[in-house]
This record gives sequence, C-alpha cells and structure tokens, in this order.
Amino acid sequence: MEIILLQDVDKVGEKHEVVKVKDGYGRNYLIPQGLALIANKTNRNRLDEMKRQEEAREMKKYDDYKAIADALVDKVIKIGAKAGTSGKIFGSVTSIQISNALKEQFDLDVDRRKVHLPEEVKELGTYTLVLNLHTQVKPEVKFEVVAE
Repeated sequence: MEIILLQDVDKVGEKHEVVKVKDGYGRNYLIPQGLALIANKTNRNRLDEMKRQEEAREMKKYDDYKAIADALVDKVIKIGAKAGTSGKIFGSVTSIQISNALKEQFDLDVDRRKVHLPEEVKELGTYTLVLNLHTQVKPEVKFEVVAE
C-alpha cells in the first residue's frame, strides 16, 4: 500500500514522502493516528499543494530573518550588569537578557532559544554571539557588557 506521510515516522520515512508500507500497518495504525493518507490522485494533488504552501512559508521566514540579520549588521547590543571593582559581573549574561535587549534597543523580537552564546559571559567587555535564526541565516552579532 502506498501512503503519504503527514509527519516524520521512525523507520518509515519523512514528512510529505510517498512510501510503501504493509496494508495492515497503513490501515490500522498510520492512517487512524493521522500520520498518513492513502496515496491516491486526490491526496497526491493535496500533497503538491501542501509542499507549495510550506515552501512559500519557508521563503517568507527566510526573508524576515534576512531582514533581521541586515538590521543588526555593525550594531552593538549593550547589556547592563552589576559588576564588582575587578570587572567581574555578579551572575552571568543569559540569552534571555540578550533577547530582551534586542527588543528594547532595536525593536526586534528574537526568541531566546535562537541566541547562541559561545562561552559563559562573566566579565565586562565586548563579546560575539551567533543568532540561529534560520538554517541559512546565522549572523554574528557583537554585544557589550557594561556596568550598571
């Protein structure tokens, strides 16, 4: 039986892939669980439409993230932190603080999980971080930790 997978299924295939499975596995498990559709002409046309829509969404995301990356070129994010006399800060700078600073300083809404700090930031100074916005858009951004 040929089916169209609606989600990734271990040891069977990936989303939007047309695969051949045993009849019982397809009828009794994959289709009732909403993991697959029978690969008839109507569903194949729906698959093509779903792929086009997903591709359009992906291109829009890419364009949005590219605009964010372009907005951050040659910009420095300033993060305020309480520090001692030796320049060491109390605690460390987190991705949440950087995400909030991007929102406040540049009006850019970046999820904290997309902020990748290469090292733990525990001192005042200038550092570089990577924003994992998209698989093809990963700008390096400088940020400066200053005493409050």
